[in-house]
Amino acid sequence: MIKLLIADDHAIVRSGLKQLFALAPDVAVCGEAVNGSEVLEQLRLNDFDLLLLDLNMPGISGADLIARAKTHRPDLPILVLSMHNEAQVAARMLKAGANGYLTKDCEPDVLLSAIRKVAAHGCYIDPSIAEKIVFGTNLSSENPAHTLLSERELEVFRLLTTGMGVNAIATQLVISNKTVSTHKARLMEKLGLTNMADLMRYAMQHDLLG
Repeated sequence: MIKLLIADDHAIVRSGLKQLFALAPDVAVCGEAVNGSEVLEQLRLNDFDLLLLDLNMPGISGADLIARAKTHRPDLPILVLSMHNEAQVAARMLKAGANGYLTKDCEPDVLLSAIRKVAAHGCYIDPSIAEKIVFGTNLSSENPAHTLLSERELEVFRLLTTGMGVNAIATQLVISNKTVSTHKARLMEKLGLTNMADLMRYAMQHDLLG
């Protein structure tokens, strides 16, 4: 039996995954986490065969969370299940220590196959992303990471570099605080950044200051 820890901050995603895994005789959900701190706490307290990890969660997330999880459990297989299909993001997560990378639009049977393979200490990469990585698509130095940002994410990025906080940006763009926070988390993940100091350095290096 493969004992899973599901880490995703969306209840509806966790619920859907649990319904899927309930139909698989060899997979059992033995823990859930909605943020990075809960992931690390679960790993300290319980024994799992695989961590199924979303990238965009509150607090510690992405490559930083993968590295910390591996510090607690070096042999724990980690399969990333993400909305991002960019080769650059996937490559960064694999470099951080993930054993597999799959997008959330995959078919259920593909997810189950990936879980079984990664839990057995194999590797699995979404075929379309693997092709991009192998042939260097989107990984060339000619295509810096910020070219992966959407127009709104780039807009939020520039406003952050001016010193504006989430609330001020939400007011200026006439969107909710939660939406701004989501854009911020996604852009930080795409750029491989963990804090505002890193963001400012990146902005200066690429002439992106607001």
